[in-house]
Amino acid sequence: MAKLNLSIAMGDYDRNRPLFDGNVQIDGVDPTFMLLSPEEMFFRAFRYQDFDVSEVSFSSYLVKTAEGTCPYIALPIFLSRAFRHTSIYVRKDRIKSPADLRGKRIGIPEYQLTAIVWARALLEDDYGIKPSDVQWVRGGIDEPGRQEKITLSLPPGVDLSNAPADTTISDMLDRGEIDGFIAPRAPHGAAQHNPDIGWLFDDPTAVAKDYYQRTGIFPIMHVLGLRKTLAAQHPWLAGALLKAFTASKAQALDKLSDTSATKITLPFVEEQLKAARETLGEDFWSYGVAPNRKTLEAFTDHHFRQGLSSRQVPIDELFHPSTYETFKI
Repeated sequence: MAKLNLSIAMGDYDRNRPLFDGNVQIDGVDPTFMLLSPEEMFFRAFRYQDFDVSEVSFSSYLVKTAEGTCPYIALPIFLSRAFRHTSIYVRKDRIKSPADLRGKRIGIPEYQLTAIVWARALLEDDYGIKPSDVQWVRGGIDEPGRQEKITLSLPPGVDLSNAPADTTISDMLDRGEIDGFIAPRAPHGAAQHNPDIGWLFDDPTAVAKDYYQRTGIFPIMHVLGLRKTLAAQHPWLAGALLKAFTASKAQALDKLSDTSATKITLPFVEEQLKAARETLGEDFWSYGVAPNRKTLEAFTDHHFRQGLSSRQVPIDELFHPSTYETFKI
């Protein structure tokens, strides 16, 4: 019997590489992998449904799922996770602490980006800065004219405007036309070298570790989406994908743990790996619903309260039914 041909869009991460290299196979599938940037994947997935399987923005997925128009069903495969304390940049010559953000202008590439939802969540939960307490300015990081990839209906009190058509939020930060900048990428261009621009938190790693120890939350950025029509036609497919992506991550972690010759071009790998396990546990990058329920509940709650999802989506509705439990030996 011929295998199912699938187009699979995903990021070029160590946890995916065993799949891309063919060291891990997907049962019953002959895949065509495309290694793409998040911006391209998400735009093509949500605008044109270009892929059978695609890494997708958790926030965009939640917007579409809440309104009943999402072409994909998610699998609890969390290909991107990050503490977003390092995503908040400010003019250090005028912003000394989170409290100083009240009434200020903050540049963002898109209001509904997952990283920015998490950044707004931590600012509100830990420092009392609500989304309505600042003025949001939307624009491109590297290129002018970026727009939201999906239509939003924001709650009253949220002040969101567009950057001038001929500039970026990086340039506005450099010139001092905005006071802060929140994005998954660092400011670009001259802002990278401006001595008055830096992280809001002087030691974001220490702040993030404290955040995790208090909350137990390791923020999820991206999930894996399976085209709903394919999921209906092939009930076995969601389980096969979860199995394969989990095996691929396990191989990547085995390689990372083998420090006889470091697998990534970065010093202090052993120390960082040890610190991650001590802080977050052995399975520090877990897939599956059960070990991530607290993180999932925190995100869906903030997403709804920030006016991004039209209803609060229950966790039991987020993922393909076959992926909530897996077999054990």
